[in-house]
Amino acid sequence: MAPDELRSLAETWLADDPDPATRDELTRLIAGLPGTAAELRDRFAGPLTFGTAGLRGRLRAGPNGMNLAVVTRAAAGLVTWLAAQGGRGPLVIGYDARHGSREFAEQTARVATGAGREAIVMPSLQPTPVLAYAVRALDAVAGVMVTASHNPPQDNGYKVYLGRELGGPAGDGAQIVPPADAGIEAAIRAVGSITEIPLGPAGTLVDDKTIEGYARSAAAVLTAGGPRDLAVAYTPLHGVGGATLLAAFEAAGFPAPVVVPEQAEPDPEFPTVAFPNPEEPGAMDLLLALAAATGADLAIANDPDADRCAVAIPTGDGGWRALRGDELGALLGDHLIRRGVPGTYATTIVSSQLLGRLCVARGVPYAETLTGFKWIVRAADELAYGYEEALGYCVAPGMVRDKDGVTAALTVAELAAGLKAEGRTLADRLDELATEFGVHATDQLSVRVDDLAEIGAAMTRARQAPPATLLGAAASVTDDVANNVLTFRTASARAVIRPSGTEPKLKAYLEVVETVTGGDLTAGRARAAEGLVTLRREIAETLGV
Repeated sequence: MAPDELRSLAETWLADDPDPATRDELTRLIAGLPGTAAELRDRFAGPLTFGTAGLRGRLRAGPNGMNLAVVTRAAAGLVTWLAAQGGRGPLVIGYDARHGSREFAEQTARVATGAGREAIVMPSLQPTPVLAYAVRALDAVAGVMVTASHNPPQDNGYKVYLGRELGGPAGDGAQIVPPADAGIEAAIRAVGSITEIPLGPAGTLVDDKTIEGYARSAAAVLTAGGPRDLAVAYTPLHGVGGATLLAAFEAAGFPAPVVVPEQAEPDPEFPTVAFPNPEEPGAMDLLLALAAATGADLAIANDPDADRCAVAIPTGDGGWRALRGDELGALLGDHLIRRGVPGTYATTIVSSQLLGRLCVARGVPYAETLTGFKWIVRAADELAYGYEEALGYCVAPGMVRDKDGVTAALTVAELAAGLKAEGRTLADRLDELATEFGVHATDQLSVRVDDLAEIGAAMTRARQAPPATLLGAAASVTDDVANNVLTFRTASARAVIRPSGTEPKLKAYLEVVETVTGGDLTAGRARAAEGLVTLRREIAETLGV
């Protein structure tokens, strides 16, 4: 795109931008042409689209960023689409503590009321699961949550949920899927000048009864009267989950968790972590130090919008170990099966195969889906449980049809307290599962890129020269071109490769399965760990990273 064409595009956008801050930003870039051409090309490379978890991008001016102009267009397109579908009822809107979140939420409400649609806005910063709960509790036609979840501080995002009328039984309170996402995007593209979009009042506030109802409903997910003696260390990771989780733990009868003080309050800069994601190295260091200092039984972290849950357990030698998402996924699934929770148990094609094998052995329905909770929660109308390896768990789909880090935290606390009452631990239960089903060791090769073209190049290399063997055994290849997923598999190893739908990353999900012979778990785990190291190297070579 030539500098003159870039200038014309940018000036057209500038004339329509309602935010003085992004107008100033764009004005400086226009004035800097031709030296700023590369930056402007990136900002006008195309509009943000609904990925794995809605719109998400950097806070910056232009159509390829999160800003007031993009949000105004998104809201206008959404309410137009809802009206075209004949959807009735209010639009409920939530927001987290990220830069711009409250402003984006309020603008969404004004666009909705300007179009004649009732808008109900959260009265304060709230976790994503509370918004998903409110869509159902308030019988809303749809919901919007302004959050970028666990992304870096410079990002924000826009998740859209549908109510029962347009989402159907399995999609009631769930994030949008095709063809709704394409229909909404088409409606967004059809929006004319922002200056012509009518803006109404800021809507009404979600009442305290609904907010309190979430905590009560979360506590009711557990078996009444069960053991509650458990010491928990907790961090909301500078996010908005703290007050909600503490209220839910109190309602469930657990002792109050001790909270990491440096991370207790919402802070959009996330000053104590490199990335506000419990999966990232170092993100849980303060939590584990607090857990060790206070003699906790369990350490729990939420990501900033509290839809994910991370858990760490003591190792017995004074140290702590964070459970992998697949380990917690299997523990929670096994626990709910033992409790007799009926329905289908689901996970994704990139998660461990352990849950599927457990379900076969226990005689309960099982399903696998594409990556993303919008697919997991639609695995069955009667869904009992769903999880993804990236620390997302849905333990109460009748309450929240999405991943929910608060109810997941309560459920793992219930499991840990029950085991503690028997003189056992989560580690003991993991040993039992490994002995019965084999050691399912998982890891992830994650490559963050600055240029998205690098992801496409790596996928091309893997398709053109797939590995003939993995860990010395012949490997088969499955190429799901439509969803851009490559799977390499042997009898005891698997690698699933796909671009991230929420971040500029290429991800390879690795799994090695080792049978436990003679009850020797230590040897089985050692073989699996060694296999993962080799598998990681082989896949990295295949991708050329």
